[in-house]
Amino acid sequence: MFFYYLDLAWRSIKKTPFLSLLMVLAISIGIGITITTLNVYQLMSENPAGERTDKLVAVQLWSQDKDAWKEFNAQLTYQDAYNLRQSDVPVRQTAMFVTGLAVQTEDPDFVPLLEAVRVTDSDFFDMFSVPFIYGKVWDKSVDTEAVYQVVINEALNQQLFAGEDSIGKTLYLDSKPYQIVGVTKTWSPSPLYYDITTGAFKDSAQIFVPFSLAPIEEFQSWGNNQSWKREPINTYNQRLSSEMHWIQYWAEVQDDAQRDEYAQWLKRYVEQQQLLGRFDSPEAAAKLSNVEQWLEINEVVPEDNKILVGLSGLFLLVCLVNMLGLLLAKFLKRAPEVGVRRAIGASRAQIFAQHMVEVGLIGFGGGVLGLLWAWGSLSMLSAHFDLEAALTQLDLTMWVLAPTIAIAAALIAGVYPAWRICSTNPSVHLKSQ
Repeated sequence: MFFYYLDLAWRSIKKTPFLSLLMVLAISIGIGITITTLNVYQLMSENPAGERTDKLVAVQLWSQDKDAWKEFNAQLTYQDAYNLRQSDVPVRQTAMFVTGLAVQTEDPDFVPLLEAVRVTDSDFFDMFSVPFIYGKVWDKSVDTEAVYQVVINEALNQQLFAGEDSIGKTLYLDSKPYQIVGVTKTWSPSPLYYDITTGAFKDSAQIFVPFSLAPIEEFQSWGNNQSWKREPINTYNQRLSSEMHWIQYWAEVQDDAQRDEYAQWLKRYVEQQQLLGRFDSPEAAAKLSNVEQWLEINEVVPEDNKILVGLSGLFLLVCLVNMLGLLLAKFLKRAPEVGVRRAIGASRAQIFAQHMVEVGLIGFGGGVLGLLWAWGSLSMLSAHFDLEAALTQLDLTMWVLAPTIAIAAALIAGVYPAWRICSTNPSVHLKSQ
């Protein structure tokens, strides 16, 4: 019976193509705007850490004086990061920051590239589940005894070495030779939760070098650099011993018990620093946030996005009201035909079902067209407003969600017109015939 109703619906749509097209357009515009805002909201609110959400914790310290910042800073000073690396409580831990270096190869014809480089510890790769295609990360000992080794990603390896196994080859960074020990697969979690200080939806760095090289090579920070205190920073050593906050720090714990143990260790560290004349504030403390808490604290999903989703839903409602009026006009125009069908034995339920199938077909068409609107609008946002690619990709779930929402919304809008047409008295229309 469903396919019979589907055939009747298609015939009805062909009889009134202009009116049917208006309804498809009405719902498609509402769906297009709704899916666009929903897609951006979903991509921004996604937690890429998955099952490791509660094991990974961002470390913050209230190291400022009482008359300085009124909240925890998202980053640490170098001296605090260096000291925290001495703890044996976490399963893994890593300090990190982003710098930029000129990339060269042994090929004299190669034009140097300026690339973002993440300066980090070896634990970074296991903590954040970075996949490798060749080799592995540098040895744990390199975190304390600096060695000129580097890990690059698949895209850079393709560009520099035609995708071949480049383990053992030499890469020059700012004219210094680094031995390639690992090549990672293309990997860029969105949002980039382990470092959201310069934008949560940027691509991951293509190059990784040991954190232990920072004081030797004097890598400059390409991220946020904040200080609550006026102090002379004329040399790199002064920067390392200053109150400048520029290091991101993460730790991995096994369970809540180990997290509590680490929190106690950090509390003792704060107390120790107070004895040394630092952390001069009654609020001085340490804070641990898992990935979900970290994304919420840093407002990765702005309140404006939630408001936009709500407004797009209201716009869809307006489109449905317009569709309801069009459906009512379309269905009542066919009242004589429905009267004949009722007279020869069709029940109200059958008439209602027939018209609801037609409404659902119109909704499906609006959903498919709405997806095209959404895809086009996201492409336009990406091209003209220089938004990060991670925010302008149409999520796979939207290809199912859009037609589902469209059909459901159309069915809701079609309930009243379908009820009106199936509840009319057939004798009135038979007399008019």
